[in-house]
Amino acid sequence: MKPALRTVIEDLPASRIREVANAGLGRSDVLAFWFGESDEVTPIGVREAAIASIEGGETFYAHNLGLPALREALARYVSGLHRPVGAERIAVTSSGVSALMVAQQALVDAGDEVVAVVPVWPNLTAQPAILGARVRCVSLRATAGAWRLDLDELLAAITPATRVLIVNAPNNPTGWTLSRDEQQAILAHCRRTGTWILSDEVYERLYYGDAGEACAPSFLDVAEPEDRLIVVHSFSKSFLMTGWRLGNLVAPASVVAHLGKLIEFNTSCAPVFVQRAGMAALAAAPQAVPALQAHLRRCRDTLVGALQGLPGLELASPPGAMYAFLRVPGQDDSLAFAKRLVVEHGLGLAPGVAFGGSGEGWLRWCFASRTPDRLLQGVERLAGALRL
Repeated sequence: MKPALRTVIEDLPASRIREVANAGLGRSDVLAFWFGESDEVTPIGVREAAIASIEGGETFYAHNLGLPALREALARYVSGLHRPVGAERIAVTSSGVSALMVAQQALVDAGDEVVAVVPVWPNLTAQPAILGARVRCVSLRATAGAWRLDLDELLAAITPATRVLIVNAPNNPTGWTLSRDEQQAILAHCRRTGTWILSDEVYERLYYGDAGEACAPSFLDVAEPEDRLIVVHSFSKSFLMTGWRLGNLVAPASVVAHLGKLIEFNTSCAPVFVQRAGMAALAAAPQAVPALQAHLRRCRDTLVGALQGLPGLELASPPGAMYAFLRVPGQDDSLAFAKRLVVEHGLGLAPGVAFGGSGEGWLRWCFASRTPDRLLQGVERLAGALRL
């Protein structure tokens, strides 16, 4: 008898991060740093825009690709950071993860080869697997806690048989960030092989490079409008809007209408009042995002400095995203160790194995905290767990 569900679905692993969080369910004493979100609420102006939209009766369907006003606002925002991008190249989605899935559905057939740079948020490798693709992984390598890409290894893995390259930079969970030279080399190689690049750049504004840099290097800085490139952004991280589920895609204009068809069959459209909130967030971005970036830099420096003061830990200061990725010597089962930290010490971290085999033995600590003191309390609990 045929299985009740597709085998690939039955074999999908449940979230290891959720498994750890469930171990602390109902406990108010847990310091939770396991999820990829700040403990700050969405700014009041953004919330008020959504309330005004609802009170104004904007509770109906919108265009599949998003409100024209939001697409225009996104085009201006993206163009202010990168090369000019027109609204005809933008699709609005119900979350960044939906944007990623829509892109995968547009590009990937069953049996296609997909190459992914790992460790990475598990959705990025699970999505093509759900569609029946063969996913090959090229792992970053850690030296003294700092993660680096072997560019030659990656380029060798991308051949004319490779349909899509998936890359997330700044990276969740390691904070690794591509350089402009690496992006140019990858783009040139993928042009030769005919490979699409799916670039998850949701953390581009959470970048701690040279002073004055507004964002991390992006493929949009080096690509031409009709290159085989889809870039995914989200309102979740830079605008403190994780629960709103609002994202967007930048793609060649020739494929955006097709993405609209897929949005119709996935979610139909993003809610209008959520899109109005997104417009308010973009309007506030010139002041709000640099302030958030500066705050997260302070949080990063506070946490990493304190952790580096504990003997034996392996980690480096990440150049991007909102995570410290650390290894505790002798703790090679990251899931079991993370559960023990929750149950015995009230410290909630994400197990590295949640991000694939190359993350095993590591722990991810989200440092997006309203108060740096909360991070220091967590370090004290980790020190207690390690009896330091």
